[in-house]
This record gives sequence, C-alpha cells and structure tokens, in this order.
Amino acid sequence: MKAVDIRTKSADELNDQLIQLKKEQFNLRFQKASGQLENTARVNTVRRDIARIKTILGERARSADAGK
Repeated sequence: MKAVDIRTKSADELNDQLIQLKKEQFNLRFQKASGQLENTARVNTVRRDIARIKTILGERARSADAGK
C-alpha cells in the first residue's frame, strides 16, 4: 500500500483498515511462533502499512488542531 492511496481515504476507512492490519499482524505472530509462517516478508509489510496509516492519521490530527 502506498501513502498516496492512504491519503485518499477517509479517517473512518483508515481506522477500519488499521484494525484489520493489527488483526493480521496478530495472526502472523502466532503463525511465526508455531512455525507455520510461510511468507516471512508479510510481517514487515504489515508493520510498515500500520506505520503509514498511523503517520497519516497523526498528520491529519495535527493539522486539524493547528486550524483551531
């Protein structure tokens, strides 16, 4: 997922996607612990996507505060 794609989404959509990614991250951790994880690169991809979403949500929150 690219930052450009994330910026076009609303805050509600981003929060929903963040919840989905956190669930996936949780499941990937369990798969890794039990030795069933096949795509190890997916762990890093999910972590980075979570960070991107949190960054953009934070930017929006700061810009909203600055506008007050």
